[in-house]
Amino acid sequence: MLLKNHLKEVFKKASSESNFLLRENVVLKWVHRFGIDSLNDLLIHSPVQKGNQHEENQEQIFLIDEEHEEENQEQISLIDEEHEEENQEQISLIDEEHEEENQEQISLIDEEHEEENQEQISLIDEEHEEENQEQIKLELSKTFENIEEKKWESNGLETTINNGISSKNQNSNKVKQFTNNQKLPLPNIKNLRKWINKDKKAS
Repeated sequence: MLLKNHLKEVFKKASSESNFLLRENVVLKWVHRFGIDSLNDLLIHSPVQKGNQHEENQEQIFLIDEEHEEENQEQISLIDEEHEEENQEQISLIDEEHEEENQEQISLIDEEHEEENQEQISLIDEEHEEENQEQIKLELSKTFENIEEKKWESNGLETTINNGISSKNQNSNKVKQFTNNQKLPLPNIKNLRKWINKDKKAS
């Protein structure tokens, strides 16, 4: 045991000083005395082996970290996809609800506007109906007045026509009388004035 410990200490010292010849010499003695299978016992205690183990450990840690990072990234991406799908579903549900609410509000507003428009149209129609009735009454009264005026005018024409006819009749009677009188012998010029005056009185 004392030889093993001594060789281990010499190997550590040679490794720390980077003395390759001394290290090889210690390794040869170790293999010659204890066999090649026990060489790991010597190398484990050397600082080079420890440095190698540290590097291997660092590499393994790095690899493990990379694997964990990949797994974490995959899990994060899966979680993100699930959350994205859930968010999309919630957004679509919210959009549908808002769409239904908006449609209901629009339909209510349309109904209110339709009622207001109907009321305004009915009021306008009533006002126009009243105005039209008044205009019709005025036009009827005007036409009635025109008819009355035409009746009076036609009555006036009839009276003037009748008067004209009667005057024509009188004139024709006078002409007849005159023609009848012409058959009579002409009076003397001295008696002409008396005869004209008599004729006027007769008419």
